[in-house]
Formats: sequence, C-alpha cells, structure tokens
Amino acid sequence: MIIKKLEVGPIMANCFIVGCESTKEAVVIDPGDDPDKILMKLAESELKVKYLINTHGHFDHVSANKRMKKATGAPIAIHPEDEPMFNELSNSAKMFGLESENSPPADIHLNDGDEVKFGEITLKVIHTPGHSKGGICLYTKGHLFAGDTLFAGSIGRTDLPGGDFDTLISSVKQKVFALDDDTVVYTGHGPETTIGREKATNPFLR
Repeated sequence: MIIKKLEVGPIMANCFIVGCESTKEAVVIDPGDDPDKILMKLAESELKVKYLINTHGHFDHVSANKRMKKATGAPIAIHPEDEPMFNELSNSAKMFGLESENSPPADIHLNDGDEVKFGEITLKVIHTPGHSKGGICLYTKGHLFAGDTLFAGSIGRTDLPGGDFDTLISSVKQKVFALDDDTVVYTGHGPETTIGREKATNPFLR
C-alpha cells in the first residue's frame, strides 16, 4: 500500500493519498487545499484517483474538492450529515480570516460500515461523530485515517456547530479503541500515533 502525506492550506491540514501498488488506483483523503501540490504527488507515483473522500465537512479538509474533481473526474464522498457544510465553506473560512470556495455536491454518501474499494485495498467506514455530526474514520488492517476525531495526545475540537464532547469521547472509546493497539493512526493535523499509545497517554481518554 502506498501512503503519501501532504500538509495543505494555511491551517496545515493533513491530506493523504492512499494507493494500490499493483493497480495504481488511489483515493485522496481530505483534499483541503493546494490541489496542484496533490496532483503533482499523484503524478510522481503514477496514481489514478478513484475517489475523493472527506472525513468531515470543515473547510480545511474539503476546500480543494471542486478543483480536484475537475482535474481528475473522481467522485466526492462524505457522510450525509456533513454534506450540508459544502454550501457554507466560504462563510466558514471567513470566520478564520481565510478564503474557501464551496464544494460541489457529494456523489457518494458514506455511512457506518460501508466499504470503499480501489485496486486491492478496502477501506471500512467508521462513523465517529463528535467533532462534527458526520465525521468518519477510514480503516484497513493496521491503518486508520482518523480525520479530526483523534490526534496524537489530543482529540478534535467540539466547539464548532455539530460538535459534542461527550459524543466524541464515546466515538473514540467505543469504536476507535476497539481496533488493535498497533494500528497506526493518521491524523487530520499533526503527527501519526497508534491506538495503544493514545489509550495509555491521551489525557482526554485515560
């Protein structure tokens, strides 16, 4: 499996390219900005994008949806409860003194338990509300793409519309922590971590 991490946009969100080594099919997880940078990284690895996946609808994770879809033709996928944010991206970014363009509508709705298949890789959708109502994580054995659900030593903020602290804690403890301790967690901001490390040391979850 090919995994490429890029920090995109002024808030430095993590965008991940996940590709199948044998077929060269790939997904882009959280194309938050800098589409040219993402497209260049795809070209370097000779990967063809099958899906554009948003772990949630906040502008710093979806702002390049429109430009990436235009460039690749790949469908946009998100949990249905976060799709309404697509029409508010410009206003949301302005609250932070930034700019964003609204996203085209989703082509695919991802719900808990769904599977995203590309090449020889399957990502399982885990609905983890709390940071937002429609937040999801994407899991394949040994790897979890967590969006803003879980960070190294922290959790996603819950003070934005649709956020709820108790719901987020429940999502992590009941769903994320059910995975193997050696699962690598690729976070929406900052460095990677593991399930075991967060169980042992995360101050919000001990």
